[in-house]
Amino acid sequence: VRLAESGGGLVQAGGSLKLSCAASGGTIGSYPMGWFRQAPGKGREFVAALDWSGDATWYAESVNDRFTISRNNAKNVMYLQMNNLKPADTAVYYCAARIKEYTDYNQRFRENEYDFWGQGTQVTVSS
Repeated sequence: VRLAESGGGLVQAGGSLKLSCAASGGTIGSYPMGWFRQAPGKGREFVAALDWSGDATWYAESVNDRFTISRNNAKNVMYLQMNNLKPADTAVYYCAARIKEYTDYNQRFRENEYDFWGQGTQVTVSS
């Protein structure tokens, strides 16, 4: 499975962006998936995740109530709607997929628990 992010760009603080993660080479319909981000000079951090159906979602506290993760399994795509963006949200955003269901609560938050990764898309928020 190959993942490809799109939708990043430059936006002013308070603005919105919608990221997409398109899968190819296989179906992601049964995979839990997530978004992570890496700001300059920092490690990659968890942003949001969802289960295979999209019914269960989890968010980092820093983005809760501003970001919404969703998926369309029929189209083999996952999304991240980002509203009220802040300069602190500036980072490269990565999507990830995990072959197996989460068996431990903390797995969804750890990057080493995911099997497939995209190349990332840059999001820059100006003040």
